[in-house]
Amino acid sequence: MTESSRPPQARHSSTSSNGAIDPYSVAQVYYGADRDVNTSSGRLARTRTMSTVDTHTNTREFPEFHPVPRRRASQDEQSTPRKFLVDIDSTLKALLDSEDTDGNMQITIEDMGPKVLQLGTANSNGFNKYDIRGTYMLSNLLQELTIAKEYGRKHIILDEQRLNENPVHRLSRLIRTQFWDSLTRRIDASLLEVAAVDPKNRAKDKSPRIYVPYGEKEQYNYYVEAGSKIPGFGLKVEYLPKEITPEWVKSVNDKPGLLALAMDHVTDEFTGEPTLRGKPFVVPGGRFNELYGWDSYMMALGLLVDNRPELAKGMVENFVYEIKHYGKILNANRSYYLLRSQPPFLTDMALQVYDKIQFEPGSLDFLKESIKAAIKEYHEVWMSSPRLDKESGLSRYRPGGLGIPPETEPSHFEHLLEPYAAKYGISLDEFQQKYNDGEIKEPELDEYFLHDRAVRESGHDTSYRLEKRCANLATVDLNSLLYKYEVDISYVIRRKFGDKLVMDDGTIENSASWDRRARRRKMLIDQYMWDEKAGMYFDYDTVKRAKSDYESATTFWTIWAGVASPKQAARLVADAIPKFEEFGGLVSGTEKSRGEIGIDRPNRQWDYPYGWAPQQILAWGGLVRYGYEEDAARLIYRWLYMMTKAFVDYNGIVVEKYDVTRPVDPHRVDAEYGNQGADFKGVAKEGFGWVNASYNYGLTLISSHAKRALGALTPPGLFYASYNSYI
Repeated sequence: MTESSRPPQARHSSTSSNGAIDPYSVAQVYYGADRDVNTSSGRLARTRTMSTVDTHTNTREFPEFHPVPRRRASQDEQSTPRKFLVDIDSTLKALLDSEDTDGNMQITIEDMGPKVLQLGTANSNGFNKYDIRGTYMLSNLLQELTIAKEYGRKHIILDEQRLNENPVHRLSRLIRTQFWDSLTRRIDASLLEVAAVDPKNRAKDKSPRIYVPYGEKEQYNYYVEAGSKIPGFGLKVEYLPKEITPEWVKSVNDKPGLLALAMDHVTDEFTGEPTLRGKPFVVPGGRFNELYGWDSYMMALGLLVDNRPELAKGMVENFVYEIKHYGKILNANRSYYLLRSQPPFLTDMALQVYDKIQFEPGSLDFLKESIKAAIKEYHEVWMSSPRLDKESGLSRYRPGGLGIPPETEPSHFEHLLEPYAAKYGISLDEFQQKYNDGEIKEPELDEYFLHDRAVRESGHDTSYRLEKRCANLATVDLNSLLYKYEVDISYVIRRKFGDKLVMDDGTIENSASWDRRARRRKMLIDQYMWDEKAGMYFDYDTVKRAKSDYESATTFWTIWAGVASPKQAARLVADAIPKFEEFGGLVSGTEKSRGEIGIDRPNRQWDYPYGWAPQQILAWGGLVRYGYEEDAARLIYRWLYMMTKAFVDYNGIVVEKYDVTRPVDPHRVDAEYGNQGADFKGVAKEGFGWVNASYNYGLTLISSHAKRALGALTPPGLFYASYNSYI
């Protein structure tokens, strides 16, 4: 059995040579039934009461943390890390009554409790007491007790090391050993009862439903059988039509459904009979059950760093399936997303996975199928109408679709539609029905929803950069990604397939044609998007035939893709980075470009002052690519510090996005969709996918010195002031 194929509890746990459980074991091992305090594993050697401080951390997986900065433990000290004998219910009650003064089931720096709680040591059978002090240790205690209670434990022996663990190690460990597993899904019998129910379904028909591609009889039969085994579930399994049109997609808005994904042929471990099993994928956050587009690429980077190539590979294979059966990588695998894609990252994603698995059987076939799918996607999605602007030769986010996007909240478009309902003297519901059915024609609304769907396809929903014009913009981000496709495809054909790749229809692809495409796109990007005076790239409006003036962090995607010249990259570093660099990293857009906000013009989540993991990750990679390692390291440190500080101060929180201008509480976001990952009781179990990835990926790009400074919560200004004075 390979390391990556082991179950999570086997892969993430360990014991020492004397049989003791690693204090950093995963929860299912650490709080498992075999760790009952009455078993032999609960018996402890008595330690002396001496004066010391904690100097322990897990140096097996993080050797750069040894030695760690010595941190004060208590006035009572001993020669080895303490273990506590804890009664779960009484300790939880005492902890929350004393420390959770705002009653939100979290212990944060905003709670006004005494910040101290006594625990009894295990060696004294709870008689000798020790103070657990400070927000970080107390919130870690809350998290550990919450998890232990969920495992049905009444009493536990708790390692002190689990409470005062270096915060960088703790967050990285949780991402690696817990968060990814919590976010992993499959579209098969194991998840149908949850995934087939759509929380966004506003139709009268609430039946759980899954759509299977035309002609995929084996999958159809599998889901019919799987649904029949769930009492009272009533799963409806339906085939998609051979040709998927905007009219058909609109026709099933009142019966939305999950879309099938790729499956493996396996043997049922209980019956020994052949069956199907869904290929795994990772979702952005705990409330999701769908495979999302560009989120998956960012998460794959983190998965590969964390030695989880099987999950990254599964997502690539699911994307290949989507391109084959649905014509594109979907926004997500629900019926109302069938016409909408997302920013394309498949070629780099496949190459990253291939580099990790290249010595495994079938790896070259995996790469071949992935690149063939990317070529199909390139031609049929991004270089075809309506997304291709033939006059400029550049591409746009411009998906098809009819009517009002059905996946939005019921009240989302009320402010927009109410004047139209009043115009016709009918109710809002009646107007929406007549407009969707084409009985009422309103060209202005058609134009609005064209751009609204395009914003959602861009992945940057929402932003004043794109509002009411997105479908007309040849964006820097999309065209940088397509340049990367062209370069990657050329490289793979030339280096891996002898400069000859035979497609399914018999046509032959060679590297020269893709080199020409890449050179042409670079020329067009320089012509239409580069601004020499500003020293950065801007979106191009294909209707107005002019550059946009909105300053966006997507300008740095050009250096990630390699489309910028060395001179242009130098200008970006000198002129663009200062516009976007804030306390916690890169902001999505400048305050000047966003403009004034107020009651009638609220904040948008992809505008100033918010920062997102993808913008950081791509900028870091681009800066390293062009040799600006110090600039990359500084931006990485800012982002990781902000994340670590919020994690320490706010009960282990990891959220979808951050206000990078706020040093104290950056997880607080005042925008239309709030912030995913902040609403939890006791313990955060998933983080947020691409933010998780940014943390562990970022750690691989900075020095051991910087990691130690992060663990000591050294603010960026202080760290770089001392670092620069040292060198």
